[in-house]
This record gives sequence, C-alpha cells and structure tokens, in this order.
Amino acid sequence: MLILSRKKGQSIIINNNIEIVISSIDGDQVKVGINAPIEVNILRKEVYDAVQESNRQALRTSMNLEELKKWSNMEK
Repeated sequence: MLILSRKKGQSIIINNNIEIVISSIDGDQVKVGINAPIEVNILRKEVYDAVQESNRQALRTSMNLEELKKWSNMEK
C-alpha cells in the first residue's frame, strides 16, 4: 500500500486520468473529491463489500428447473 501525505486543496493523479483531491479536513474526517472518467466505477468500500456479499448470497440461492417452471407458471 502506498501512503501519501496531502494537504487541503492538494491532489493525487492515478493512471493519468483519475484525480483524487483533498477537499477539506475537519478533525478526523477528510473529504475527498474524485474526478474520473464516467466508465470508472467508484464505490465506498462498505458499499462494495455489501454488493459482493449480496452477489455471493444470490449464487448460493439456486432454484432447480422444476421450481423455476412452477414459479414461471404462477406469474401467468
């Protein structure tokens, strides 16, 4: 892990097209701005972890073919 020190208003450039800007510092809270191309997915770590866990649970919950046919017929 690379650890850098930055002051308010300073920034870090990643991969020539992502800029991380230190917007403000208030006690132990740091506000960070991110300028990145629209195709770059940016999530807070806790949101990313929740999405991953939801995906894992979805994979564990599987229907067999007969259950799927039964469910499909109920929709009609």
